[in-house]
Amino acid sequence: MLDRATETAALEGVLAAVRGGLSGVLVLRGDAGIGKTALLEWAAGSAHDMQLARVAGVQAEMGMGFAGLHQLLVPFLGGLDGLPGPQRQALESAFGLVAGPPPDRFLVGLAALTLLTDAAAARPVLCLVDDAQWLDQVSVEVLGFIARRLYADRVGMVFTVREGEGQAATLAGLPELVLGGLPEQAAGELLATSAGGRVDGRVSAQIVAGVAGNPLALVELAGELTPGELSGAVPLSWPLRFGGRLEELYLARVRALPAATRTLLLVAAADPTGDPALVDRAAGQLGVDAETGEAARTQRLVAWQPRVRFRHPLIRSAAYYAARPGERRRAHAALAAVTDPDADPDRRAWHRAQAAEGPDEQVAAELERSAGRAQARGGLSAAADFLESAAALTPDPPRRAGRALDAAQAKVRAGAFAQARELLAAAEAEPLGDFQRAQADLVRAQLAYVTSRGAEASLLLLKAAGKLEHIDPGLSRATYLDALAAGMFAGRLAGPGSGILEIARAAVAAPPPPQTPRAPDLLLDGLADLYNEGFAAGVPTLRRALAIFGDGMSAEEELHWLWLAGVVGATRAWDHARWDVLSARHVQLARETGALSELPLALTSRAVALLWAGELTSAASLIHEVQAVKEATGSGLVNYGALGLAALRGGEDEALALINATIEDATLRGEGVGITFAEWANALLNNGLGHHDKAAAAAQRACSYEDDLGSLLWPTIELVEAAAHTGMTEAAAGALARLDEVTSPSDTEWGLGVRARSRALLCEGEAAERLYRESIARLGRTRLRLDLARAHLLYGEWLRRERRRRDAREHLGTAHDMFEAMGMAAFAERARRELQATGARARARGPGPPEMLTSQEALIARMVAGYLTNREIAARLFISASTVEYHLHKIFRKLGVTSRTQLGQALHEHEEVPARPD
Repeated sequence: MLDRATETAALEGVLAAVRGGLSGVLVLRGDAGIGKTALLEWAAGSAHDMQLARVAGVQAEMGMGFAGLHQLLVPFLGGLDGLPGPQRQALESAFGLVAGPPPDRFLVGLAALTLLTDAAAARPVLCLVDDAQWLDQVSVEVLGFIARRLYADRVGMVFTVREGEGQAATLAGLPELVLGGLPEQAAGELLATSAGGRVDGRVSAQIVAGVAGNPLALVELAGELTPGELSGAVPLSWPLRFGGRLEELYLARVRALPAATRTLLLVAAADPTGDPALVDRAAGQLGVDAETGEAARTQRLVAWQPRVRFRHPLIRSAAYYAARPGERRRAHAALAAVTDPDADPDRRAWHRAQAAEGPDEQVAAELERSAGRAQARGGLSAAADFLESAAALTPDPPRRAGRALDAAQAKVRAGAFAQARELLAAAEAEPLGDFQRAQADLVRAQLAYVTSRGAEASLLLLKAAGKLEHIDPGLSRATYLDALAAGMFAGRLAGPGSGILEIARAAVAAPPPPQTPRAPDLLLDGLADLYNEGFAAGVPTLRRALAIFGDGMSAEEELHWLWLAGVVGATRAWDHARWDVLSARHVQLARETGALSELPLALTSRAVALLWAGELTSAASLIHEVQAVKEATGSGLVNYGALGLAALRGGEDEALALINATIEDATLRGEGVGITFAEWANALLNNGLGHHDKAAAAAQRACSYEDDLGSLLWPTIELVEAAAHTGMTEAAAGALARLDEVTSPSDTEWGLGVRARSRALLCEGEAAERLYRESIARLGRTRLRLDLARAHLLYGEWLRRERRRRDAREHLGTAHDMFEAMGMAAFAERARRELQATGARARARGPGPPEMLTSQEALIARMVAGYLTNREIAARLFISASTVEYHLHKIFRKLGVTSRTQLGQALHEHEEVPARPD
C-alpha cells in the first residue's frame, strides 16, 4: 500500500478493537478508483484470525430487497435456530426462507445483529461491505442500524462508499475516513511500477496532476500510454486521451472488442448474480459460446471464475452502456429466458421488465406479483420499485393509475416520500374512477400524516373519508377514525376545516356500523358523540368499545387502534384499570409481532399509565427504551413519557429544557397536542415546586385550546390547584366546572376522586374536609398512588392552615413518604416544608445504587432486577447480549455485588422494582 499509512492505521484500529473484545466501524469514502477496494483487501489479508463476511453492491440489484444483507450473512445462517423466535421469523421471512407476515426492518436488523454477535462469541467477525451505495436500500439501512449498535461484541464493519452517492446516506455519522489521491511521489512510484519501465519525471508529474493522484487512473494510463509518451520522447496529448474520466477509457476498451465478446460482456453486466453458468446459458440464447469469455483481451476487464466479477464497477457500466438500447433489451430477454421462474421469479420479472419494448400487461402483472412477494418479506422499498415498474408497463390507463397509486402507497410506507409524491402526480394525470380519486386522497393524507401530524393530514383524511362513504363504507369509517386521531394530534395548530370539532361533526355522516359493531366502530361513534354532544353522550359508547376491544380483530388492527383505545378512550372514561390492560397489551403485541415502528407509541402509552400509578422507576425504564427505539428507527414522536417523568421528578432545569424543546419541535411539526402536553408538564412541575403563579400561567396556556376537552383533562386539574393557591377564584371556578363536565359521566373512583379533591380546594370548613376524605377514600381504592399522595398533601396543607397540627402531620407525613418512595422530589420537598411548619421533621432518603450508575447502566440494572435475561434486555435496548454482559460487569463492580440476585436486592432496598417486567 503506497503512502496509505493513515488509512491502514485506521483499519488496524478497527481490527485491534475487535481483537480486544470490543467492536470497530469505519466508512471509507472516496471517488471511483481512489483505492477503497484495495484497502478492503488489505484489511481482509490482515484479519487471518477472524471470520470474514463480504458483500459488494451491484447497481443492477438495488431494487432487490434484503439481497445485500442476505449475501453478507450467508456464512452465519447456520445460527438461525439459536435466535429468539420473533427475530428468527423476521430474518427467515426477509430472506424468503419461510412464509410469514412482513417483518419490521428494525427487527430484521436486531436479528442480524444477534446472528453476527453470536458468531463472534466463538471467533471475531469482520464484515467488509464494498460499494455500499449500490446495495439495496433496506440492506444499507439494516447494516447502518447494526453498525450503530455494536459495542463489546468482537465484530468489525468496514464500508466503502463512492463520494457523492446518496444511497448510503444512512451511514452518515459513523466513523469515516475520506480518501484522496496519492501524493506526487507515491503516485509516481505506482505509475512507474505499473508501466514496467522508466517514466520521465515531468511526464509523471503531468499525469499525476491530470488524474489528481487517482490510483486506478494511474494504473490504467500506464497500460494505455506508449513507451515514447512515458519517456517524454513523444508529447502527451492533453487533456489526457480519456479526458480524466475512467468511464470513457473503459468504454473505448469495450468498443474495441469483437462483437461476440461485447455481447458476452453485456450479458454479464446485465446479470447481478455473478453466476457463470447462468451467463453462459443466456449468452448461448444470443448465439455466443462460453469460450468467447476466455479471450485474452477480456482479462483486464473481467474474471469469469469462480464467479463473474468485473475488475471495477465502471467496467460493468461501460460494458452495459456501450451497447445500444435494443441490444440491452435482448440481453435481459435472454437472461429472463434462462432464469428459473420457480426458484427466482422476481429476478426473472425484473429482466422481463428491462426487456420490454413498451407497455406489456403480462410483464406488468408479473411485476405486481413480485411486489406482493417483496412486501410479504418486509422489503417495502423493493415492493414499491416493482409496483412503479409495473405501472410504467401497464397499457390500460385506469389500471396504470391504480398501480401507480399502489406504488405511491408503498413508497410512503418505505419512507420514499419524494418518489411517492411523483407517483401520486403521475396517477392523477390519468383518468381516475371514484374509488381511485378517494384512494389518491387517502395516499396524500397518509403522506402528510407520516411527514407531519399537522392540520393538512386531518383535512386530507376527512376528504378521503367523505369520498369513500358510498364506495367502501368500512374503509370510510376507518378513515374517519384516523381523521379524528390526526385532528387530536394537530390540536391548537389545526387550520380551517381541520379542527377536531369540525372533524367530529363531519364524522356523523360516516356510514352506519355493521349490525354487530366492532370496537373500532364504537370508538368512532363514541368519540363523535363526545365531541358533538359532550362527555355524557360519548363516554358510555367508549366504555362499550373498551369492553370488547380485541374481539374479532387481527393483530394488525389491534396495533393500529390500541393507542386510541388506551390513551384516548380509557382516559376520557377515567378508567385507569382498562388503560393499564390495554397499554400492557399494546407493548406485548408490538414486541411479539416485531412491530418496532409501533413500539415507541406503545411504550409511551404504557409509561404514562405507570406514571399515574406512581411507578416512576418502571416508567423510567420504558421511557429510556422509547429513546433507544427512536434512535434506532428514526421515529419523530414527541417523548410524552419523558415530559411527564421530568415534571414529576421535579428537576426544574432539566424539565424546563425538555418542555421548551418539545414546544419548539411540536410547533415546527404542527403537533399541537404536544404543546398542550408540554404546558401541562410545566404546570405540574411548578405546582410540585410550589410556584403556583407559574403553574397557573402554564395551565391557562394549556387550556387556551378549548375545542378538545379530552386533551385538557390533566391541565384542568393543575389549573384548579394553582388558581386556588394564588387567589384566582374565577379561573379556579371555571376550571372546576370543566372538570365536573368531564368526570361526572365516568362514575369511576379515579374521576370522582380527582373531582372531590379539586372541589375541596374551593370549599371551606366541613364541606372541604368531607371532600378531602372522600377523595382519599376513593383514590385509595385504586392503583393511582400519584393522585392519592397529592390528596394527602392538599388535605395536610388544609389541616395545617386550620391549625390542626397533629392531624396535618399524619397526612403530610404520608404524602412525604409516598412522594419520596415514588421519586417525586419536588412534591416531597413541598410536603417536607409543610411538615416542618407543623414542628415535625421528615426523614430524607440518601443516595442509593441508581445515583452511582450511568443512565444506561441504571436501565440495565433495573431490567436485571425485573428478571429479564441478557438476551431479553438486548432485544429491548437494540444492543447485543455481549454488550449487556459488558455493562453488567461494570455495574457489579460499582455496586460491590457479585450476582444478579444481589443486584436486585440492592435496588429493591432503594426503590420500587416490579416483580415482573411489563
